[in-house]
Amino acid sequence: MSVRVGAARVRALLLTLVTFFFVAGTATGCAGGDERPRVVVTTNILGDITREIVGDEADVSVLMKPNADPHSFGLSAVQAAELENADLVVYNGLGLEENVLRHVEAARTSGVATFAAGEAADPLTFHAGEEGGPDGEAGEPDPHFWTDPDRVRKAAGLITDQVVEHVDGVNEKAVRDNAAHYDGQLAELTTWMEKSFATIPEDRRALVTNHHVFGYLADRFGFRVIGAVVPSGTTLASPSSSDLRSLTRAMEKAGVRTVFADSSQPTRLAEVLRREMGGDVDVVSLYSESLTEKGKGAGTYLDMMRANTSAMAEGLTGD
Repeated sequence: MSVRVGAARVRALLLTLVTFFFVAGTATGCAGGDERPRVVVTTNILGDITREIVGDEADVSVLMKPNADPHSFGLSAVQAAELENADLVVYNGLGLEENVLRHVEAARTSGVATFAAGEAADPLTFHAGEEGGPDGEAGEPDPHFWTDPDRVRKAAGLITDQVVEHVDGVNEKAVRDNAAHYDGQLAELTTWMEKSFATIPEDRRALVTNHHVFGYLADRFGFRVIGAVVPSGTTLASPSSSDLRSLTRAMEKAGVRTVFADSSQPTRLAEVLRREMGGDVDVVSLYSESLTEKGKGAGTYLDMMRANTSAMAEGLTGD
């Protein structure tokens, strides 16, 4: 009896070992063969654009969460490691991801292919006191190129080339077909924005924002940038009392009574400006630097631009 029990235990042990090695082999050896290429993207706006291009050809990991501030979001140790294990890293550049750029540089140093979309999209610069242009720090590049859909079309084409060149295993035809379809959607967006903005009288095409973020849109669609509550291209700067007084005078001179504030940022400073002007100022929320969660107003780049265009047209034509 004891011999039969011992043999049963041996057989059970052997079965356990065989099962273990089979599962382990499946989890390691087979997974290695099926391991998919990966593209890591820093900001969620670029992440959405990149996903449209890549489709099902590779995994696209986006580091910035919905409704986050690209100027201030940081990375966990796991996310930093993702960058260095990517086939391709797509980032904005031009100083936008202020707390992430050192990690991107570390990935580049380790041999990862990286692409700065903003630096390749004909960047504008801030020009102090220039009529019709953002009056931020002279000579500083403006990272917010995505407010011009034509520049996004150019960036998307370049991202497509980067994916084809650096991400092994993708089907080039599938990627380029995805990119061509998305390019058509971006072209339609530009046409629709032109028609929407055509309803705004010329003398009302003046923008005041929480910080300088719509310089590219102004340049593309014929707006004047009067100023910003935070006179900088980053949300990490702070306005002085003299900055607010100067902006108040500029708004009064231009007859502007609408301030556009980012929906993901506190509107306290815009409310201060409202009080400075006797309460006769409308504060209109836009999605300027971050996408939202799906179904929350700006789940994709196309959704964001359409929502902003509608809000701007309504805010600048209303009495």
